[in-house]
Amino acid sequence: MHRRMGEAVARVARKVNETVENKRDSLDLANCKLMSFPVGIYKAMRSVTEGILRISLANNELKSITGRFVTTFSQLREVPTDKLASMALLRSLNLRANPVGPEVRLLVRPLVPFELLLSPEEPVPKS
Repeated sequence: MHRRMGEAVARVARKVNETVENKRDSLDLANCKLMSFPVGIYKAMRSVTEGILRISLANNELKSITGRFVTTFSQLREVPTDKLASMALLRSLNLRANPVGPEVRLLVRPLVPFELLLSPEEPVPKS
Protein backbone atom coordinates (compact mmCIF):
# COMPACT_ATOMS: atom_id res chain seq x y z
CA MET A 1 0.00 0.00 0.00
CA HIS A 2 2.78 2.43 0.90
CA ARG A 3 4.49 1.68 -2.38
CA ARG A 4 1.34 2.58 -4.38
CA MET A 5 0.99 5.81 -2.42
CA GLY A 6 4.61 6.64 -3.09
CA GLU A 7 4.14 5.99 -6.80
CA ALA A 8 1.07 8.25 -6.88
CA VAL A 9 2.95 11.05 -5.10
CA ALA A 10 5.88 10.67 -7.51
CA ARG A 11 3.49 10.85 -10.50
CA VAL A 12 1.97 14.10 -9.21
CA ALA A 13 5.43 15.56 -8.54
CA ARG A 14 6.58 14.69 -12.08
CA LYS A 15 3.52 16.30 -13.64
CA VAL A 16 3.89 19.45 -11.54
CA ASN A 17 7.62 19.69 -12.32
CA GLU A 18 6.96 19.29 -16.06
CA THR A 19 4.40 22.09 -15.96
CA VAL A 20 6.68 24.43 -14.01
CA GLU A 21 9.87 23.70 -15.95
CA ASN A 22 8.18 24.01 -19.35
CA LYS A 23 6.00 26.95 -18.28
CA ARG A 24 2.91 25.20 -19.62
CA ASP A 25 -0.52 26.77 -19.36
CA SER A 26 -2.14 23.53 -18.24
CA LEU A 27 -1.65 21.03 -15.44
CA ASP A 28 -2.73 17.44 -16.02
CA LEU A 29 -3.39 15.62 -12.76
CA ALA A 30 -5.78 13.08 -14.26
CA ASN A 31 -5.59 9.52 -12.94
CA CYS A 32 -3.46 10.43 -9.92
CA LYS A 33 -5.73 8.88 -7.25
CA LEU A 34 -6.09 12.28 -5.54
CA MET A 35 -8.54 12.50 -2.65
CA SER A 36 -7.75 16.18 -2.13
CA PHE A 37 -5.66 18.75 -3.93
CA PRO A 38 -2.12 18.41 -2.49
CA VAL A 39 -1.11 21.48 -0.48
CA GLY A 40 2.50 21.16 -1.65
CA ILE A 41 1.43 21.96 -5.20
CA TYR A 42 0.57 25.53 -4.26
CA LYS A 43 4.12 26.18 -3.13
CA ALA A 44 5.76 24.24 -5.98
CA MET A 45 3.75 26.12 -8.59
CA ARG A 46 3.67 29.62 -7.08
CA SER A 47 5.81 31.05 -9.91
CA VAL A 48 3.46 29.82 -12.66
CA THR A 49 -0.06 29.74 -11.18
CA GLU A 50 -1.11 32.94 -12.97
CA GLY A 51 -0.36 31.26 -16.29
CA ILE A 52 -2.36 28.10 -15.63
CA LEU A 53 -5.52 28.21 -17.75
CA ARG A 54 -6.56 24.55 -17.57
CA ILE A 55 -6.31 21.85 -14.93
CA SER A 56 -7.43 18.29 -15.51
CA LEU A 57 -8.47 16.45 -12.38
CA ALA A 58 -10.34 13.68 -14.21
CA ASN A 59 -10.52 10.18 -12.78
CA ASN A 60 -9.51 11.03 -9.23
CA GLU A 61 -11.31 10.52 -5.93
CA LEU A 62 -11.64 14.18 -4.93
CA LYS A 63 -13.98 14.92 -2.05
CA SER A 64 -13.78 18.71 -2.25
CA ILE A 65 -12.00 21.68 -3.77
CA THR A 66 -10.94 24.34 -1.29
CA GLY A 67 -11.15 28.10 -1.56
CA ARG A 68 -7.36 28.16 -1.77
CA PHE A 69 -7.54 26.21 -5.03
CA VAL A 70 -9.96 28.73 -6.50
CA THR A 71 -7.94 31.78 -5.44
CA THR A 72 -4.59 30.28 -6.43
CA PHE A 73 -5.73 29.26 -9.89
CA SER A 74 -7.87 32.32 -10.53
CA GLN A 75 -6.95 32.39 -14.23
CA LEU A 76 -8.63 29.06 -15.05
CA ARG A 77 -10.67 29.26 -18.23
CA GLU A 78 -12.12 25.77 -18.41
CA VAL A 79 -14.36 23.87 -16.05
CA PRO A 80 -15.34 20.41 -17.29
CA THR A 81 -19.10 20.87 -16.85
CA ASP A 82 -19.85 17.55 -18.54
CA LYS A 83 -18.23 15.77 -15.57
CA LEU A 84 -20.35 17.50 -12.91
CA ALA A 85 -23.38 15.25 -13.40
CA SER A 86 -21.29 12.19 -12.54
CA MET A 87 -20.52 13.60 -9.09
CA ALA A 88 -23.32 11.74 -7.30
CA LEU A 89 -22.69 13.25 -3.87
CA LEU A 90 -22.34 16.87 -5.05
CA ARG A 91 -25.24 18.90 -3.64
CA SER A 92 -24.31 22.50 -4.39
CA LEU A 93 -22.01 24.37 -6.76
CA ASN A 94 -21.58 28.10 -6.27
CA LEU A 95 -20.32 29.91 -9.37
CA ARG A 96 -21.60 33.35 -8.43
CA ALA A 97 -19.53 36.34 -9.57
CA ASN A 98 -17.81 34.27 -12.23
CA PRO A 99 -18.00 34.96 -15.96
CA VAL A 100 -20.24 32.04 -16.88
CA GLY A 101 -21.45 32.61 -20.43
CA PRO A 102 -24.92 31.85 -21.79
CA GLU A 103 -23.70 28.81 -23.72
CA VAL A 104 -22.43 27.19 -20.52
CA ARG A 105 -25.65 28.03 -18.68
CA LEU A 106 -27.68 26.24 -21.37
CA LEU A 107 -25.35 23.23 -21.38
CA VAL A 108 -25.12 22.81 -17.61
CA ARG A 109 -28.75 23.20 -16.55
CA PRO A 110 -30.00 19.83 -17.89
CA LEU A 111 -26.92 17.97 -16.64
CA VAL A 112 -26.82 18.95 -13.00
CA PRO A 113 -28.71 17.04 -10.31
CA PHE A 114 -27.75 19.65 -7.68
CA GLU A 115 -28.31 23.29 -6.82
CA LEU A 116 -26.37 25.51 -9.21
CA LEU A 117 -25.84 29.05 -7.94
CA LEU A 118 -25.10 31.60 -10.66
CA SER A 119 -25.11 35.37 -10.79
CA PRO A 120 -27.94 36.89 -12.82
CA GLU A 121 -27.18 37.07 -16.53
CA GLU A 122 -25.97 40.40 -17.79
CA PRO A 123 -28.41 42.00 -20.23
CA VAL A 124 -27.27 41.69 -23.82
CA PRO A 125 -26.40 45.17 -25.16
CA LYS A 126 -28.60 46.27 -28.04
CA SER A 127 -26.77 47.03 -31.25
